[in-house]
Amino acid sequence: MIVPEILCEKCAGLCCRYLALPIDTPEDKGDFDDVRWYLAHEGISIFVEEGDWYINIATRCKYLNKDNMCDIYETRPRICRGYEEETCDYNSGDYGYDLYFSSIEELDEY
Repeated sequence: MIVPEILCEKCAGLCCRYLALPIDTPEDKGDFDDVRWYLAHEGISIFVEEGDWYINIATRCKYLNKDNMCDIYETRPRICRGYEEETCDYNSGDYGYDLYFSSIEELDEY
């Protein structure tokens, strides 16, 4: 019997090293200035996917162990349970963002 591979055993816990939350689509200069403020902070980026704007916060889950496995796997949050092998960060490679900003300068250029 061949035991199927567990993709998480090959990965560095990519999905456990950030969180992304939707933000309001900036509509005026003040809104864009708020986005500039987000980007002034370390570990923050902004991306647009299918027209929706998100703030991406680089932060490691406190339950990701040294082997890059989840210490609370059986009771992990619903969002974690929604990850599937076909769409996980390890397999997907290019995220296909419409827009991606990691600095104020990139946003200002936009």
